[in-house]
Amino acid sequence: MKKIELFEPAMCCSTGVCGPSVNQDLLTITSAFEAMQGVTNVEANRYNLSNNPDVFSGRPEILSAIKDDADSVLPITVVDDEIVKTGTYPTIDELSEYTGLVFVPAEQKNSCCGGSGCC
Repeated sequence: MKKIELFEPAMCCSTGVCGPSVNQDLLTITSAFEAMQGVTNVEANRYNLSNNPDVFSGRPEILSAIKDDADSVLPITVVDDEIVKTGTYPTIDELSEYTGLVFVPAEQKNSCCGGSGCC
């Protein structure tokens, strides 16, 4: 089973729709992590520094990474207990690489090719 964890900076919500502007990266990450819930071969968890400080404090490698400048290091992506990315959210392609899952944009409802039948 693949395990992917996302350690995020302190923020009021995880969706990206709070505040004066929408954060597209957070919307994408929220959708991807919601899609991974219930997938039998992937465990996906997100931790927010303001809501889950105990998880941060229980992980020495995360504490070490954020010790000098949390703002430049968070978010941190961890796959199978190894830090694989820091400073920015993983892309959909990276999430696919990390998990073995294929993420299809919502507008492509008919097939992986958007209904062209090429797959």
